[in-house]
Amino acid sequence: MTISRRNFLKVAGAAGSVLLAGGANPARASAPQTSEGGVEFNGMLIDTTKCIGCRACEEACNEANKLPKPSVSFSAESVFEEKRETTPDAYVVVNRFPNGKNPDKPVFVRRQCMHCTEPSCASACLCKAMEKMPEGPTVYHKDRCMGCRYCMISCPFDIPKFEYNSPSPFVKKCIGCYDRVARGEQPACAEACPEGATLFGKRRDLIEEARKRIYRNPDRYHPRIYGEHEVGGTGYMYLSAVPFRTIGFRIDLGTKHYPELTSGFLSSVPLVDILWPAVLFGFNYLISDREEERGKESGDEE
Repeated sequence: MTISRRNFLKVAGAAGSVLLAGGANPARASAPQTSEGGVEFNGMLIDTTKCIGCRACEEACNEANKLPKPSVSFSAESVFEEKRETTPDAYVVVNRFPNGKNPDKPVFVRRQCMHCTEPSCASACLCKAMEKMPEGPTVYHKDRCMGCRYCMISCPFDIPKFEYNSPSPFVKKCIGCYDRVARGEQPACAEACPEGATLFGKRRDLIEEARKRIYRNPDRYHPRIYGEHEVGGTGYMYLSAVPFRTIGFRIDLGTKHYPELTSGFLSSVPLVDILWPAVLFGFNYLISDREEERGKESGDEE
């Protein structure tokens, strides 16, 4: 079977167009309220104006997830001397920040997985060890994990943590007390909060409640719901009396889902892995065929 150079280039160009067209993804609306199956996402509204820094959420989380007791007592003030990050042994941590509006009343902010509506950790995971559940939380399946830690690199909130000091390490993070919620219970941290600073419910209802609080108490709240639109929307959202940048929140994340930002690159993988080798093979075939014809012509002339 022979093929001319012109016909080969036509076929290669058509194949490339099909692959590129198939890989394109349409823009998606930001901050979805439901999963693809139509199940409405659960979420959490954390009102930092009500938090007193008691760390009951930390204690409840450690107990519910069978995590080791912290080295610093839950009642110790010294724990607030330095900013803390989540660890494999602490899925929830509370930090203290100065309050520019009221120096006598510091701002206490709890930190945990944000449970993005379209999580980049799940998108980056090669073996679906990170999975966005229809009800809202992003859970981790250690039996699927191969230890690549792409989830850690991709997370804009720096939440998943790896057990570097363990002989059989896994990735650890908050999973939204998925088992408890499946039984009709609240997440342990929300149930333990004595001041009602943590409200659990449907994401849509939480956004409505947050807007009502801001509208009714404009002097109390900074006019923004953190997590409503950040990275396309998160399941866990915050209210604050002061600008979020002053209490440790990133404000440079944009409003697009992070998986959407990599869709162009990922759609080019079939082109690189399938089409490009075929193109190179075709060119090699044509060159070899042309050289063979020239060799025959030289032999005939002699």
